[in-house]
Formats: sequence, structure tokens, C-alpha cells
Amino acid sequence: MSHSISLGSISNISTARIFTCGAKQRTSQQTKQQQQAKLKHSVVGFNTKKKEESSLSWACVQGCGACCKLVKGPSFATPEEIFEDPLDLQLYKSLIGSDGWCIHFDKPTRTCSIYSDRPYFCRVEPGVFENLYGIQAKKFNKEACSCCRDTIKAIYGARSQELEKFNQNLKNSSSSSSS
Repeated sequence: MSHSISLGSISNISTARIFTCGAKQRTSQQTKQQQQAKLKHSVVGFNTKKKEESSLSWACVQGCGACCKLVKGPSFATPEEIFEDPLDLQLYKSLIGSDGWCIHFDKPTRTCSIYSDRPYFCRVEPGVFENLYGIQAKKFNKEACSCCRDTIKAIYGARSQELEKFNQNLKNSSSSSSS
């Protein structure tokens, strides 16, 4: 599960997509096991999943950047709880600016200055979620959506335009994929 990242290329790396997945997803080994057990039993009714949960298709919303706020507060997992590899931990910490935002996040435009070269842990992908949080690929969409909602609420608020835009984007992608 170890990832090697050259610290010599830190200047070419960004943190556009780091997820610490909220308070309910602490990343200790015990919590990972509890989450996996809980996910196995996330069924409603007569052994069918909720339609909303099974049809979610995660998609990033341009102009948000909530995940680029790297210091989110005590209800989120710490970098030490997320990373097992000391180089990943060192890299992550090196990306934190004095205001808690990623040093590569341009706040006025809400864009990552090195998006295409961001580290693996900034990518919202099934493999990354499995590596860092113990989330199985089949649960990726549901968990990624939940993580985004938690992060957006924590950074911008529960009634923010960012959250409204994210939820609308989910509805649009779900309705277009079910057509």
C-alpha cells in the first residue's frame, strides 16, 4: 500500500482533490474495518438499495475547491490518520499554506495551478479511496458523494451555492445515466 512520490518534484504537485471524508470517516484501521462491515449491510427494504444511493455518479463541480482546504478542523481525519507512507504525509503537509488552503489553489479563480500534475491522493478515483479509506470500488460513487457533501458543508456551509450546485450536478448526472 506504500506509494513512492519523489519529493524533488513537489513544485509540480497540487492538492486539488484531497478528501478527508468528514467526521464519520476517521481512517484508523479499526474505523476502516467498521466502515466495511457497515457498508456490507447498507440495504433498505427487501434487499434492494435505495434508488438514490445506487444511481449516484460522482462528478467534480468546477469552481468549488472545498477539498483544497487542507486544514478542515477537528471533525475531519488528520493527515496522520490518512497516510501510512511517511513520504505521502510529508508531501501533504508541504502543500498546506498558512491559511490552511493548498498552496496550489488559486482562491480568486478557484482552480488548481497544477491540476494535471497533482499527487495521487488529490484524485477522486476508486483506487485512491480504497487505498486511503478502505472504500471498495463498488461503493466509490456513494462514498465520494458523501465525502464531497461533508466537505462542502464544512467549508462553505449547508445552504451554500456550492452545495446546491454539487447536488444539482448529481441529479443531472443520475438522470442522464438512467435514461
